[in-house]
Amino acid sequence: MAAPRLLRAFMTVGGWTMASRILGFVRDIMIAATLGAGPVAEAFLIAFSLPNMFRRFFAEGAFNMAFIPMFSKKVEGKEDALSFARDAFSGLAFVVLIFTILAQIFMPALVLAMASGFLADDRFDLAVLYGRIAFPYILFISLAALLSGVLNATHRFVAAAAAPVLLNIIFIAAMGAAMAMGWNVGDALAWTVPIAGVAQLVLVWIAASRAGYRLIPRRPHMTPELKRLAIIAAPAALAGGVVQVNLLIGRQVASFFDGAIAWLNYADRLYQLPLGVVGIAIGVVLLPDLSRRLRAGDVDGGREALSRAGELSLALTIPASVALIVIPGPLIETLFQRGAFNADDTAKTAIAVAVYGMGLPAFVLQKVLQPIFFARENTKTPFYYALVALVVNAGLAIGLSYVFGYIAAAIGTTVAGWTMTLMLWRGSWKMGEEARFDGRFWSRFWRIVAASWLMGAVLYGSVILIGPMFGGGGSKYLALTILITLGITSYFGIGSLLGAFRIREFRAAMRRG
Repeated sequence: MAAPRLLRAFMTVGGWTMASRILGFVRDIMIAATLGAGPVAEAFLIAFSLPNMFRRFFAEGAFNMAFIPMFSKKVEGKEDALSFARDAFSGLAFVVLIFTILAQIFMPALVLAMASGFLADDRFDLAVLYGRIAFPYILFISLAALLSGVLNATHRFVAAAAAPVLLNIIFIAAMGAAMAMGWNVGDALAWTVPIAGVAQLVLVWIAASRAGYRLIPRRPHMTPELKRLAIIAAPAALAGGVVQVNLLIGRQVASFFDGAIAWLNYADRLYQLPLGVVGIAIGVVLLPDLSRRLRAGDVDGGREALSRAGELSLALTIPASVALIVIPGPLIETLFQRGAFNADDTAKTAIAVAVYGMGLPAFVLQKVLQPIFFARENTKTPFYYALVALVVNAGLAIGLSYVFGYIAAAIGTTVAGWTMTLMLWRGSWKMGEEARFDGRFWSRFWRIVAASWLMGAVLYGSVILIGPMFGGGGSKYLALTILITLGITSYFGIGSLLGAFRIREFRAAMRRG
């Protein structure tokens, strides 16, 4: 049965991703406390976003979306998967190395493209310096992402999921050392980026070697399979480029408002917690599973896996979305308001959190729906959808900035996310029954929505009652703990009564898995 194995793999990836996101919060809390929303913080955040932007373009994005289905089918068909992986590894290393060298030369132009509002002050030169230090991370993380794809396709999820945990541990240690030794925290953060990339690469390389896939770069050469990989990856790369243009638009808008890049970054971190734990984990597990089932002609199993993935994703993310909309202020105040991060920063960040929260279910559903296309080696259709989403995002982010200021960037991201999701759903529906959610999914969907908003009412009422506790020192941590406990208890209680889910199904699935 598809569901138990899918759920077990999801729990593995999701658990490690949860650990990574929690440590990421610790990292960002330390950045906020030491640098606040000031120029050094904004310069570093732009510099760090540069390799991460192209990482999604080269690694987890275009390349892996094409590589994983082809590699999974070779593993399933007992073909020469190792040789294919070695060729792909070498080709990727060569392309990204050349790109890294070019980026060092044209770093001022890259920073200008990311945040032209920096040009008028010292943030620009600092961002260029930090960008040159941090950018080699793209080489290490791209190769690590390919190795992670190899591991995931062979049902080995732990090392790949644990790699981001290592990244955040190294960041936290570096900041702690910098503060203890009196070093510049911004400089320490910048130099930590490539060091952490090397550590992540070593971790997954060792795991892949132990799994029988010892990948060592060799002189790249274009084989027929690599040519096919490039043809499939090209539309996905263009789609990834469109997504990154969307991010660029948001950062450009934010760069003209002092502090806005930091506010949006901290808000992004908060909504990325459920997105990472649920959406990304589901996407990582679902793509190789659907690819194998497609090759085997298992239509019923594929639909079952798709429907349960969608059901599980929404059962966990819709209540998170409601919580971000209803109580963003208490969340940001408790997590970030200390040191250089003041009450005004909290208020501005909370608005962005609520707007991003409205788009969270859309962002997660994209991770569920895109594998339907990628498993069929169809990367062109998502590219066309991404172009439409780009137009929507640009129009709203730029047009509304004259009215709503920096928050227009968040509005554009959210509306574009829902636009993309609706197009993916409509496109998958046309593929036939095997690409559609089943009746159980739709029956439970509405119950999940009802349970989530009833939970939201409980949270709203609770904030009114215990709101004064958030004004104190240590009492705000107790208040947030009470809110989280009430939210979890009320949601799962109401959801069980409404039939939105059955807790025993998850327990049984784990035992069978």
